[in-house]
Amino acid sequence: MANVFVKQVTHIPAMEIVFFRCIVATLICLYGLRNEKGAVIGSNHLMLLLRGIFGTTALFCFFLTLQQMPLASAQTIQYLSPIFTATIGIFVLGEKVRSMQWVFYAIAFGGVLVIERFDDRISTFYLALGILSAFCSGVAYNLVRSLRGKEHPLTVVLHFQLVGAVVGFISLFFYWETPRGWDWLYLLLVGIFSQLGQIFLTNALQRERIAGVAIINYTGLVYALTIGWIVFGEVQGILSLLGMALVVCGVLLSVMYGRRQSRREAIELTAG
Repeated sequence: MANVFVKQVTHIPAMEIVFFRCIVATLICLYGLRNEKGAVIGSNHLMLLLRGIFGTTALFCFFLTLQQMPLASAQTIQYLSPIFTATIGIFVLGEKVRSMQWVFYAIAFGGVLVIERFDDRISTFYLALGILSAFCSGVAYNLVRSLRGKEHPLTVVLHFQLVGAVVGFISLFFYWETPRGWDWLYLLLVGIFSQLGQIFLTNALQRERIAGVAIINYTGLVYALTIGWIVFGEVQGILSLLGMALVVCGVLLSVMYGRRQSRREAIELTAG
């Protein structure tokens, strides 16, 4: 729903939308930290700042692609972020990626190339921005994981919102489009739905296995296809749908395979 409302205000600069989105989310985070008596400033300042910078860059690029691409296509490209998360995790967290997972990653990237090749509405430039957004998300997720147990989760989220709000505010001096009428409501809803989605996903990941959560999370593509068709009149061709299916299948197969192998190794270690 947050993505839908971003597309409703395509006449407003993407960084301005980031500003309003982050202002709303900042207020929600501050309220939550006050109730839970969490630290607002935190102690790992550099890591929190970097998380905010990469998260803001990812959000800005994603909003740009939402404004310039069909809803489902932009969301599908963003689904590449787990691939970058796992790959970057090799260097940042010392985690390993199994050889079979690289095959699944290749399938996912192949799906992106199919989408770009057979959908004239997607330019190479905005495809590159979408991939950059997924990459920055992958870096941000690794920074979040490295801060696990060191900072309150809402403190980590807050710093992302603060960086976005500050950078967005600075951008207003260079490019400002005054929201009109319903724009104000749409911008408010972008912030509310984005924050709710983040909270619900975090809770799900804390309560259930990541593979199961990932499968449910990727049903967002069904919403994007349906809403894009009904609200924005975005019709997808057979080959574009095939590309989306390849992306989703590639990432999901990698997630499920990785989890299965981890469980098998844990069982073998216990048995040994």
